[in-house]
Amino acid sequence: MQSGLDPVELDDQRVLQDVGIYRYHHPLEDAAAYKERLKALEAQMGDIIKIGRGVLAADMFTFSGSLAKGRKMTADLSKLMLRAYNAEADNCVRSLRSGNIVTAKKRLESAVTAIQRLGAMMEMRVNPDYHALRLQELELTADYQMKVQEERERAREEREQLREQRQAEQELAAERARLDKERAHYESALVTLRDKGDDTAADELAGRLAEIDAAIEANDYRIANIRAGYVYVISNIGALGPDMVKIGMTRRLEPLDRVRELGDASVPFPYDVHALYFSEDAVTLENELHKTFADRKVNLVNERREFFFATPAEVQAVLLEKAGGLLQFVEKPEALQYFQSRTRWPQWVNPPNETGIRGDRE
Repeated sequence: MQSGLDPVELDDQRVLQDVGIYRYHHPLEDAAAYKERLKALEAQMGDIIKIGRGVLAADMFTFSGSLAKGRKMTADLSKLMLRAYNAEADNCVRSLRSGNIVTAKKRLESAVTAIQRLGAMMEMRVNPDYHALRLQELELTADYQMKVQEERERAREEREQLREQRQAEQELAAERARLDKERAHYESALVTLRDKGDDTAADELAGRLAEIDAAIEANDYRIANIRAGYVYVISNIGALGPDMVKIGMTRRLEPLDRVRELGDASVPFPYDVHALYFSEDAVTLENELHKTFADRKVNLVNERREFFFATPAEVQAVLLEKAGGLLQFVEKPEALQYFQSRTRWPQWVNPPNETGIRGDRE
């Protein structure tokens, strides 16, 4: 049906790159709202088809000198053209991928042009009102797909946050139980030493008890204050290339456990830790860092992703400004497994290096 017309670009990735970030055509609250809107739209299109106004044509066309035959021929051909147009529209809806509506709209516009050209003798054309509804259907379907994808991603992240939260709570509860047990043991030993009159050993043990009490107080604070935790700055030059960091936070008792989980089988190399900073309000500190580097986000579609085009030193400067002194900071990544591996990679591999996304083999 597109013969003699301008070709339609069918490479979805190329079109998506040209279009940029997806913008909703009809912003609605959730995927269910889009389903309802599509259902109502389907009813509108059905009403137009029922009254025979999907395709418009001249009503004074004659065939073999007969106006009746001409109208019969026009009606039959109109049904055929409408069927062809709807088939193309349905195919456009089914082939929507990743919210790419540009190609689908071009294909449907091409179908309208082809029908108008083929039916010129009978002034045949797709009803503009009907075509507008089908274009709206494409927009709503694309919006619906993106909203579903967005909701799935949000649900996945919420499950991950909940799992992280539960893990932190379990670890803190287990640590409190361990400290209580240790405290009870030292209290019993302290009573025994006092009874024996060994005040020197008892005083040393009392000092240890004070340390345990301080640890219990700190642990209880972590349990009660859900905003307390560690802000971390990590990188993975082997997986992400240079000058890219992940800025996140964790409430885990041992924050390195969280870093090790992030460097599981989903990436080829473990993450390098540049900074771990405990904050009584780690949530706010993390948000402030994200805002500072907002214009350097790697993923501009899903803003909940925590990767940024920044060096560890740049993040350190902001941390020093917002949080004060850092007990420990590592500027250069160790990346031991990566550097040991790249020397034995095949010659045709072009690995990332410290000065660019991809560099020449040494």
